[in-house]
Amino acid sequence: MNKSSIRPSISSDLTAAKEIIDAVRLFPSELLDDMFCASSNDQSQTDFWLTYDDSFPVAIAYCAPEPMADGTWNLLLIAVHPDRQSEGIGAQIMSYVEERLSAKGIRILLVETSGTDDFIKTRSFYSKLGYTEEARIREYYGVGDDKITFHKYL
Repeated sequence: MNKSSIRPSISSDLTAAKEIIDAVRLFPSELLDDMFCASSNDQSQTDFWLTYDDSFPVAIAYCAPEPMADGTWNLLLIAVHPDRQSEGIGAQIMSYVEERLSAKGIRILLVETSGTDDFIKTRSFYSKLGYTEEARIREYYGVGDDKITFHKYL
């Protein structure tokens, strides 16, 4: 397992990406249909999808610039199949994203997640990687479900 397993996503990764999303229960996987294919097939766009490939895709990530901000990007999605979690794959993807953005002169990476108990492990993951909780919008996703934004200087 190493960073050489991380590659740009291609349209044929969509089925596996949807399986990963369904397995981690982030959101309805059909939401990937339009956004995944449009982005991963057009390499001229500034946003990017990544796949962690270990003979087959086991994790995905999506990153895009923050509109109307200079040098600020958002990690909009990262998901590792539950069967492969706690192996360091997510940390490798995060490191890859940070290095790629830093090389482009990007200053800040933001990550948003839920404030519910179901996401305690997720929030701990970002904290361990050096991200700090920067903002909390109460009841953002729904009643009792805050949006928490993490921040890291690259």
